[in-house]
Amino acid sequence: MCGLNAIFAYADSAPPPSEKELILTRDRMALRGPDAAANWRSDDGRVAFGHRRLSINDLSERANQPMRSTGGDLTVVFNGEIYNYPQKRAELEKTGTVFRTSSDTELLLHLYARYGAEMVHYLRGMFAFIIYDQKRECCFAARDPLGIKPLYFADDGKTFRIASQVKALVAGGGIDLTPSPAGIVGFHIWGSVPDPFTLYAGIRALPAGHRLWIWRGRGVSRPDPYASVAEMIASGSSSSPTPMRRAENLVRESVAESVRAHLLSDVEVGIFLSAGVDSGALLGLMRDAGQTRLTAVTLGFEEFVGTSEDEVPLAARVAEHYGARHVVRRVGEMEFRADLATILEQMDQPSIDGVNTWFVAKALSEIGIKVAISGLGGDELLAGYPGFRQIPRIVLTARALGAIPGGRAFSIRILKALGRVRSQPKLAGLAQYGSGYGGAYLVRRALLLPSELDAVMDPQFIADGLSELRLLDGLEECLRPEPGSTIGRVAAMELANYTRNQLLRDADWAGMAHSVEIRTPILDWEMVQRIAPVMPLLGAGRGKQMLSNAPAVSLPEEIVARRKTGFGIPTKEWMARSGTEKTNPDLSKGITSRIWARRVLDAFDVSTTTTCGECASRRATLAAKAAGSEAV
Repeated sequence: MCGLNAIFAYADSAPPPSEKELILTRDRMALRGPDAAANWRSDDGRVAFGHRRLSINDLSERANQPMRSTGGDLTVVFNGEIYNYPQKRAELEKTGTVFRTSSDTELLLHLYARYGAEMVHYLRGMFAFIIYDQKRECCFAARDPLGIKPLYFADDGKTFRIASQVKALVAGGGIDLTPSPAGIVGFHIWGSVPDPFTLYAGIRALPAGHRLWIWRGRGVSRPDPYASVAEMIASGSSSSPTPMRRAENLVRESVAESVRAHLLSDVEVGIFLSAGVDSGALLGLMRDAGQTRLTAVTLGFEEFVGTSEDEVPLAARVAEHYGARHVVRRVGEMEFRADLATILEQMDQPSIDGVNTWFVAKALSEIGIKVAISGLGGDELLAGYPGFRQIPRIVLTARALGAIPGGRAFSIRILKALGRVRSQPKLAGLAQYGSGYGGAYLVRRALLLPSELDAVMDPQFIADGLSELRLLDGLEECLRPEPGSTIGRVAAMELANYTRNQLLRDADWAGMAHSVEIRTPILDWEMVQRIAPVMPLLGAGRGKQMLSNAPAVSLPEEIVARRKTGFGIPTKEWMARSGTEKTNPDLSKGITSRIWARRVLDAFDVSTTTTCGECASRRATLAAKAAGSEAV
């Protein structure tokens, strides 16, 4: 896991890459790679690469980056892990390929030399990289299918810049920082900035499962998709029906194999352990895979002792069950306040979440662990959220209203007469958006619906942002081709939106802020492909039950039967005790409290989108209200 950056002055009229800009960008990512730092420049001076390394596989200096091919024609900078590296290396060596290192970075050079852009289809892992091809005078960049690793770029028509973080590109000083209406409006709607947008019009994310070419004298290609979540789920749904027992075995075998692959490392691999099924099952599978040293870290808070939100007692039970060393890290109000400025400074894009990951990554770093397994993705892939039941119901209800002449308009008039549209705008949203799966997902997941935005920012800015976002069209595109089942539809939208734009991005910035690589075996492209045919069978808690039975020794029943709770931290209580903020418990929930929403917005300086000083206050209040209220 690392931080990469590159500058390509592809137009003849562009000045050569600035060494100062390259280093400023690179070193803004120092925490992503504290083990080594290096630069490289092409012979013609038009291309410059920078890299910060976190050493995980092949700890020697020979594996440092930028890495060049034996003949010097290819140069790569890479962030991520390639889990099928041993298998692909063995295949290439049988055909005469000679490796100089035991690093998966070198594999990228050999695969590109053999397959060109099609190399992405031979990779299993989380990755973002850029390769310079000297003979063809071009660069090739790609990002993994699920978007686990980030990659951001800026193109001014003459010079192309790319890096692992938005703030790194900004630090270089060569970027147009005009605010992006789509990025800022998107944050207010979702609580995170939706790809491919950022806060800045001049910076875009390379979308997950896309690749990109930059050519000397010809410019930058449009991002080219090579993998689609919906297409993968749809292809699985076309398979013959799978018996339930076979489905159980398939889930067990798939997740066990994925865990084995994700343990590839030359350093110790730990685990984030909550009291939930996902991380507990992964701990058991780590033991099954032959990992003899098991270290599990759990966060504990005095405010939660004796409540259902206290993760520690049941996590300790799971750790004992699987023979793991259990480290409980206590976090208090004073530490949160002391870390708050750093948290906001390290947060690469605004998010209403991620602070729990900040503290558990901090705990792992303190005990010297650089790699950690996370259960992230279990709910989104295995139908663990209530939304998998609620979204289809929303669609049925809204379609029933739509079948009555004037039914939707009548229901909105009734809500207005009762004063419910203003106090509970999602009720009106049901009638307005809920007849399609994309609209129902918007109602279920949105913090603020588009109709609420006029209270917090300029109307023209809203219009510009919504026009570029194409909310409903974008959500419906997540369902093309048709996934084939209600669970497949919801899973496709979860993986392409909430999982990618919030959970994975938060795991990246929060883990990297402590130089900890976070691995997500449940969000493995090969595993998702394998279980796609059984997705229709995963509802009603069956998916999580299958996961709980995946280890050779199943999870304790008290873990499986436990009522689902969020993995949160008691920010609401800390703020309420401070006396500086009167927190309404009905309008705030955990980290999405009013003070937190306001601090995030202030830290990213989005006040330029408002028409008056009062709007900033209303914006924070509405965001806190929406985030704290129960979803429909």
